[in-house]
Amino acid sequence: MDNVRRYRALASLCRQQAAYRPLQSWELLGQAEHFEYLAEVELKAHFDACNAQQDEDGVEVTAWERPAAA
Repeated sequence: MDNVRRYRALASLCRQQAAYRPLQSWELLGQAEHFEYLAEVELKAHFDACNAQQDEDGVEVTAWERPAAA
């Protein structure tokens, strides 16, 4: 999960730099998008690993229950 924070921080820095460097803004925004993509990949891998571990432990995976409307 530390990598997710790092990727998101780098994406934020790229977006901030894009605001101050108009000639490089497209390149910096592209880098920000790439870091956000890496963060999503890292999150997906983390949750896939957690779900696989639960399946191996024999824990029954159930869907979230929605509260009934009043």
